[in-house]
Amino acid sequence: MALDKTTPPPEQQAALDYHAFPTPGKLEIRATKPMATARDLSRAYSPGVADACMEIARDPSLVTRYTARRNLVAVVSNGSAVLGLGNIGALASKPVMEGKAVLFKKFANIDCFDLEVNETDPEALADWVCKLEPTFGAINLEDIKAPDCFVVERICRERMGIPVFHDDQHGTAIVVAAAAQNALHIAGKEPSAVRLVGIGAGAAGTACLAMLANLGIPERNITVFDKDGVLHPGRDDLAPEQRRFAHAPEGTTLTEALTGADMVLGVSGPGVLTPEMVAGMSERPVILALANPVPEIMPDLARAAAPGAMIATGRSDIPNQVNNVLCFPFIFRGALDVEATEINDAMKLACVDAIASLARQTTTAEVGEVYQDETLSFGPDYLIPKPFDPRLLPTIAVAVARAAMESGVARRPLDLDAYRESLEAQVFRSSLTMRGVTEAARRSRRRIVFAEGEDRRVLRAVQGLAEDGIHTPILVGRPDVIAQRLDQMELPVVPGRDFEIVNPESDERYTDYWRDYHELMKRQGVTPDLARAILRTNTTAIAALMVRRGDADSMICGTFGQYSWHLNYIRQVLETGGLSPAGALSLIILDDGPLFIADTHVSFESDGATLARTVEAAARHVRRFGIEPRIALCSRSQFGNFDCRSGMAMREALAILDAKGVDFEYEGEMHTELALNPELRERLLPGNRLTGRANVLIYANTDAAGAARDLLKGVAEGLEVGPILMGMGNRAHIVTPEVTQRGLINIATLASADVASYG
Repeated sequence: MALDKTTPPPEQQAALDYHAFPTPGKLEIRATKPMATARDLSRAYSPGVADACMEIARDPSLVTRYTARRNLVAVVSNGSAVLGLGNIGALASKPVMEGKAVLFKKFANIDCFDLEVNETDPEALADWVCKLEPTFGAINLEDIKAPDCFVVERICRERMGIPVFHDDQHGTAIVVAAAAQNALHIAGKEPSAVRLVGIGAGAAGTACLAMLANLGIPERNITVFDKDGVLHPGRDDLAPEQRRFAHAPEGTTLTEALTGADMVLGVSGPGVLTPEMVAGMSERPVILALANPVPEIMPDLARAAAPGAMIATGRSDIPNQVNNVLCFPFIFRGALDVEATEINDAMKLACVDAIASLARQTTTAEVGEVYQDETLSFGPDYLIPKPFDPRLLPTIAVAVARAAMESGVARRPLDLDAYRESLEAQVFRSSLTMRGVTEAARRSRRRIVFAEGEDRRVLRAVQGLAEDGIHTPILVGRPDVIAQRLDQMELPVVPGRDFEIVNPESDERYTDYWRDYHELMKRQGVTPDLARAILRTNTTAIAALMVRRGDADSMICGTFGQYSWHLNYIRQVLETGGLSPAGALSLIILDDGPLFIADTHVSFESDGATLARTVEAAARHVRRFGIEPRIALCSRSQFGNFDCRSGMAMREALAILDAKGVDFEYEGEMHTELALNPELRERLLPGNRLTGRANVLIYANTDAAGAARDLLKGVAEGLEVGPILMGMGNRAHIVTPEVTQRGLINIATLASADVASYG
């Protein structure tokens, strides 16, 4: 049945619904300061706001201290050249500008106002933008037609003391230049010898050509065409940005220009390039066909004509997508953070180099998870990184900040090492919390064995550990399977150099291992035959025996299967010499700081003695992160008001801790709400011994602890580090099946730190 002509197709309706529900649009404004009391109101507005105003009047540079200006960007458009939609006007362009603002926030945590302006005169539009300078830290011009965009940006840059960046020009140019740089590197061609043909001389086209010239391609080697033919000195219809490249002889044809050319840049329309034109280019040509949605030539046609061609397009379903989101959030981040007066050529080139260098590095598991079926190894089909590569923010922003400082346009110099760490903490939320543990791990260099060495997440974690230089892991697994998966994932780690392998099917230690296991378990029904079978198939038992025999210092297991199943074998083999599991501690990293929860996995129902041991072990581990523990014993009972099982167990634990005179804060039994709300806790039990908000929550059973952990992860978007198996002298850790590559790196780092630091 044909659709009613008023009913959009399903995919279009889905896009419309995305914009309409549950709240129209893609943006909202949220307060960053509390507004709960009359005192808050008096500080936020009258009379307290006057103090901030007078300070800024006295010293204008303080505006970035007392307001959001340094992190605020205006996305400005008149809607005269929107995406592939053309001149649809300011109002209709608003969804696009909101989308641009969302990308700023998503990728670089930059706040934006989208400003759609009914002004078609470029000089009047520029004047309007210049008047915005007191409000914003930078201006992103968007979707303004050429040549008007040249005029607007030129006037704004001359008159304004903040960065003004036309992303359609410079963002595209930066990503194109990064792709071109890597393609020329693969082709073995020097920029100074490259012949380049440009098709399209609009805003994006001319900016791309200028950036490629900055990379070292001589301007005399660049021939450019627009809809009226070749750009030549006799034309009187060219803007200054276009005239720069107008030196070809009048009458030159596209076919003539492409003969023997090394690179073609298309920012024009579909089908402009023919296979015959491409076949006439040099060996291993670089084809940047950016017309969207249909490029100047489709990649399959180009490769058929020139098998060695390296191709980039604007399409997301084809390798090497030239996507501005690889650039603009991050170049603005660096420019804003040093309070740059402009985004100059040095900063743009630094951005080019940073993007290009990322593509040459091994991709992270986070990227692999998003792009599971794509080539993610540097080469002709991977010239530039993917937009969801978390390393883009710290890599590009630091490079841009450095360039701004070195070129003299930064008003706020930064310690770049500290700046990188702060940015990494934004994208890898565990990095800041793990910093001290990581440094301890580098000093210890303990031998860590991964029981599930064939798991893809483990292999990616091994790659990350190799890059960090923490230690050489040991993998339990079949060498052929590991090699096959490394090849499939295109990971460069090498057995023997970056990690060791223990093959359960043929390791020479097999006989010693099964005999040791049988000796341990012969009074628990394990026969020699069963011991042999277990040590051929059970990688957790193998890893535990390696630790017991001293062939490894610590083990990690649990990427599949039940926690209790793995714990059983760890107890069988490693519960000796005073070592015994004291609970599982999960660190949950929230937006407002870390929160530890125990016991999430080990003791299903704890008595007072077990709880006291869990509390002491948790305190030791929390201090390993450089955090002073404030421990709340959580229960249905509140300070003795209910004789439930958990309440009585908590009271027993308190008595034990009191008798021991431990050196950390603890209090209980109490509801979780009171643990996290010191004002309410003080009202119900004045003078209690817990100061401030608790950062460790101890529960009497795994149901309650596990529910708290899962809710914080699922609803509050908390990031888990752990679970950390306490009481085993740091000799064993059991992760959960949902663990990520980053989670495995974190737990391996914990396992790598000096065993003396742990309980």
